[in-house]
Amino acid sequence: MNFIERLNMVHERLVSPELLSNAGLGNEIGFYIFDYPPEQELVMRQWLKDLPGILRHKAPDLKFMLQDVFALILEYMKSEEIYEDVIAMQKEEGNDAVASALSDTLDPVRLAAFFREHVRPEEYDLVILHSIGSSWPLMRSHTLLNNLQPIMGKVPLVMFYPGIYDMQGLSLFGKLHADNYYRAFQLVS
Repeated sequence: MNFIERLNMVHERLVSPELLSNAGLGNEIGFYIFDYPPEQELVMRQWLKDLPGILRHKAPDLKFMLQDVFALILEYMKSEEIYEDVIAMQKEEGNDAVASALSDTLDPVRLAAFFREHVRPEEYDLVILHSIGSSWPLMRSHTLLNNLQPIMGKVPLVMFYPGIYDMQGLSLFGKLHADNYYRAFQLVS
C-alpha cells in the first residue's frame, strides 16, 4: 500500500472505538505510529492542518490534542529562560553545539513532566504528536515515547513520524540509525 492509500485510512482509524478504548491491546500501551516517507513532509503538514476540522466533523464529542513537539521544546526552553541564549548559540556556534549544550537541559524526564503539565493528556481522549523531524537532534523520538508511557495512562497517543517504523525500531528520515523501540503499534499498515 502506498503513502496516499495509507494516509486515506488514518481519519477513520483515529476515531475508531478500538483505538480510542485501547481495545485488544492486552497489557500493551496505546501508542501508535504513522510512519511516512520524509519527502512527503509538506503533504503531511497540510494534512495535519486539516485534521482538526475533519476530526470535529467525524467525531464531534472527541476531545483531542494535536501537539507540535518542536513547539513544545521551544516553550520548554522559554520556561527555563534559555531560549534567547540558545538562539544566540545556534547562530554563533551551530546546531551541534546547541544539541550538546542542551543535552542535560532537555532531559527526557524533565521534558515529559513539562508535557504532562502543559498538554494535560488526562483531559483528552486522544493525543497526536507531530513535528518529530523538526525536533531532531534536540529530542529523540524513542526517548520521548519511553518517558511518556507513565504519563499517558489510558489515553491513546499517535505519533506522525517522518521515517521508518518496523515494529522493532525507529529510523528517522529512513537514514539515521534505527533506535530500538517496539512498544508502539502501526496506526495503519
